[in-house]
Amino acid sequence: MSILGISAGFHDAAVTVVDEGKILFAGHSERYSKIKHDSTLHHGLIEDALKYGPIDSIAYYERPWLKKTRQLYAGQYSELSTPWTVAGILKEQLPGFNLHKLPIKSYNHHLSHAAAGFQTSSFDYATVVVIDAIGEWDTISIWSAEYVNGKAKYKRVWRQTYPHSIGLMYSAFTQSVGLKPLDEEYILMGMAAWGKQQTWYQADQLKASLIEDEAAMIFKHNLHIGLPSKIISSWSDEDTARAAQELTEDLIASIMSKAWDLAPSPNLVYAGGVALNCTANRILGEYFDNIWIMPNPGDAGSSLGAAALAYGRRLVWDNAFLGHNISGPYPTKDIISELVTNKIVGVANGRAEFGPRALGNRSLLADPRGPEIKDKVNEIKRRQKFRPFAPVVLEELADQYFDMPRGWRNSPYMQVVARCKFPDQFPAIVHIDGTSRVQTVADDGSGIRRLLEQWFIWTDCPMLLNTSLNVRGEPMVNDRKDADRFEKLYRVKVVS
Repeated sequence: MSILGISAGFHDAAVTVVDEGKILFAGHSERYSKIKHDSTLHHGLIEDALKYGPIDSIAYYERPWLKKTRQLYAGQYSELSTPWTVAGILKEQLPGFNLHKLPIKSYNHHLSHAAAGFQTSSFDYATVVVIDAIGEWDTISIWSAEYVNGKAKYKRVWRQTYPHSIGLMYSAFTQSVGLKPLDEEYILMGMAAWGKQQTWYQADQLKASLIEDEAAMIFKHNLHIGLPSKIISSWSDEDTARAAQELTEDLIASIMSKAWDLAPSPNLVYAGGVALNCTANRILGEYFDNIWIMPNPGDAGSSLGAAALAYGRRLVWDNAFLGHNISGPYPTKDIISELVTNKIVGVANGRAEFGPRALGNRSLLADPRGPEIKDKVNEIKRRQKFRPFAPVVLEELADQYFDMPRGWRNSPYMQVVARCKFPDQFPAIVHIDGTSRVQTVADDGSGIRRLLEQWFIWTDCPMLLNTSLNVRGEPMVNDRKDADRFEKLYRVKVVS
């Protein structure tokens, strides 16, 4: 039975097609509409999904009516005029598809996050932690998950609810330094490394000002409406970012400790938008031996989570290349030729990545050894010069070049930072604090793996700079038409 999982209506609309445990397709609406974080289901996305066969049922990632009760509580009265049912949402967003006539199941927002993680993991049982800005009401939840007779079972053992939210707090800090909340939190994370090392006392000040009860994760203020104006009025943006990051890591540590106490397991599944904070993720190994964060742990990934819940069993997880396909063999020879000649090249080949990070199929690649490369790539992408870039490296050689944090034997989806052992040799992929957001590539036969092998033979360098094929404020390249536009506007060769 083919299930269409859907996430839509708030931000980052996405769909996933699951059939008998196989993930046939998963894609983002923004890649089709060209509107960053598009909340509306795009017809092109649905058309791509329907190419994988007729749909038998729909699974929706949250319960709209329950979300409305929280919006009413929060004073978001304009939201009350929008549909209260999934059928109503689909009828409004997708006229002409008649999907609202199919059998529909909707699931709790945080449970969809949990299932996206657990049912794509290799674990038979796990502690599941979900931390995001907000679901219907939940902002933090801890679960015990296991398979019983092959079926996934979840037991929620603890939760915190609106307005007490680590995710909303981080978004409030994002806004406070002039960045866009629910969009540019990753920039705040990168900015944090530029703050003074002495900001530990400022993080303590923040905790005293914002946190009523850390054990219960109760905040003194509703940070959904922003930070109290006097808290950081005299701080630089960089110091604010660093203090916010340090406070966030402290609070996440408290949650992980609680999770271990309430649902002890060597295996951690971590989900929700806060799980994208790769700097904070380096502490997870202090609490758990084995860590799984699926490459799309935010709301878009919950389209997969809803489908997983409807299916009920473990999904077959191979990789994150699940989206729109640009057919043809991976252009290894052309990429290397362009790297040798011009040091920078775009690649748009195969199926697009499901998640916010390019992993080799919609990537801008560069030689990490040149001192000028980082500034050149930032200029191409229209990004601030302080922003860091990630290395993609052969997995078996990663520990020769990076000190991977405890619990992280590999990092196939750029989900943790590690200290680079030779920063002077690879200046393009090392941040101001000496760390890199590492992507490791196993011997999996993928195009990016074959490229790295050939690049290593050619140069004796086992890594490349890897960033997404887009510019700031735009979604990643999806199809060849997008790639041609990128090549023309930004004067970088994009090979397919």
